[in-house]
Amino acid sequence: MRRDAPCVSVRASSSPVREDLLSHILRELRLDSATYRSLLLRGDWRLRFDGPLRGVHIVVSGHPHLALDDGTTHALAPGDLVILPRADAHTMCSSRDSRARPYSSLVLAERSPDVEAQFGDAGEETRIVCGVFFFADDDHPAVAGLPSCIHVPADAQLNPWLDGLTTALVTEAVERGPGSEVVMARLSDALVTRALRHHLETADEPGWLHGLRDPAVSRALAALHGDLGRAWTVAGLAKEAGLSRTAFAARFTQLVGQSPMEYVFGCRMRRAQALLRTDRLTVEAVAAQVGYGSDAALSAAFVRFAGVTPGAYRKQQVLA
Repeated sequence: MRRDAPCVSVRASSSPVREDLLSHILRELRLDSATYRSLLLRGDWRLRFDGPLRGVHIVVSGHPHLALDDGTTHALAPGDLVILPRADAHTMCSSRDSRARPYSSLVLAERSPDVEAQFGDAGEETRIVCGVFFFADDDHPAVAGLPSCIHVPADAQLNPWLDGLTTALVTEAVERGPGSEVVMARLSDALVTRALRHHLETADEPGWLHGLRDPAVSRALAALHGDLGRAWTVAGLAKEAGLSRTAFAARFTQLVGQSPMEYVFGCRMRRAQALLRTDRLTVEAVAAQVGYGSDAALSAAFVRFAGVTPGAYRKQQVLA
């Protein structure tokens, strides 16, 4: 049974702490975008996006439907933006009642070398500009807490930022010119970031974005990400949040989707990996930066996480 899930947007203010933390985590994720292309679709059609790519769809014209594999559907309209941060497989079709056979979006792209790919010979036209983006740190603990789908409706009052970004991106995707790849990448990064902020302000599903909406949990997250080297405990995080240990642990787990110390462990290991890849720090120095008192303590934790010692991991990265 399908569940229509049109986005309901509510203007909400974000505190500087929440916005700074969102920026901090996005820098850790290292957002990067690939090129965009236009799809001109005619008549009754159904496109299958099997991924695994984190997709972006901008509806230029038409009223297509998007369906996730879990049965959730979104009715789309011109100007709408859809982001799929977890690279979930999905289907887009000309209408909810489409009877067309699914056609692979990858095959369509391969058979259409031009900037614009076309499908169908006659009938009502739908134009969608599609792109993908990547996180350089796919295993960051925040990634698991991203939503499966963000639908931002084209509503000038509720989302006044949307039209300017999508119009500029669509123009570059269609017209192209010197420097277009760079322009599209910058616009796409801004679009994805604003969509994540939109989700932060309006959605209720678990994940670190939802945690940022809660003043107590967001204070704890900001303190943690600001000083991973501190000897964090649930009690210490609870103090930052201004809650009892029990109340904080329950609220954090409910909102973020994992326990506080599971989240701390994941953050420390991902930071350790980043330091081992990019800096010439000793393992002992890395251990100090991510909250372990010795290289032996870090090594034991790192082996549990990555299956190899920090030194072996560093050698693997050098040889890769």
